[in-house]
Amino acid sequence: MAMEAHFERASVAIFIAMVLDGLDGRIARLTRTQSAFGAEFDSLSDVVSFGVAPALVIYEWAMRGLGRLGWIAAFVYCVGTALRLARFNTTLDIADKRYFQGLPSPAAAALIAGFVWIMQDMDIAGETVSLIAAALAIFAGASMVSNLPYYSFKNVNLRRSVPFIFIGALALSYALIASYPPGVLFALAVVYALSGYVLALWRLGAKRGKKTSV
Repeated sequence: MAMEAHFERASVAIFIAMVLDGLDGRIARLTRTQSAFGAEFDSLSDVVSFGVAPALVIYEWAMRGLGRLGWIAAFVYCVGTALRLARFNTTLDIADKRYFQGLPSPAAAALIAGFVWIMQDMDIAGETVSLIAAALAIFAGASMVSNLPYYSFKNVNLRRSVPFIFIGALALSYALIASYPPGVLFALAVVYALSGYVLALWRLGAKRGKKTSV
């Protein structure tokens, strides 16, 4: 779709891939068809859906005219996705389940696809924001390979009792997304992408506070 200049459709397809990525493992466990091959194939699918596809979409839409800078930015993003997934697979058994190490690849893809989608919705040509697009791609790629902590939400189990505020926030999120999908999805991706930096600074401040008190 991106190579045929259907950038909005391409962006929506990436978000659909995120939904499917959240379902495949659950379906495999439900049907008892999980396997080592499936786990490896899932990682390969993630590299394509959340690495190659977003890089190609944003490059075709905005960064082709930047020359060397454009393909370097796309390359940084794509390689960042592959490294992020490789690290995730190798640290799966020892990592803190409450947090991801580095920006998750689906969230990075949401950042890229959401930006393209909202710009398309606002009739803003990619050439006019090409430098912003390149900076966003590099930012997303660097965030994926960083050691920043990102909340995973894996400790939230909807089968058990959860805080009412969480249910309210979830319902509000669905309502907002339905009202204006490109804007809300991009805003959520930006907030989540920045949350790792905020959490890292908060932890750093807490450590310094402990040292001072000691």
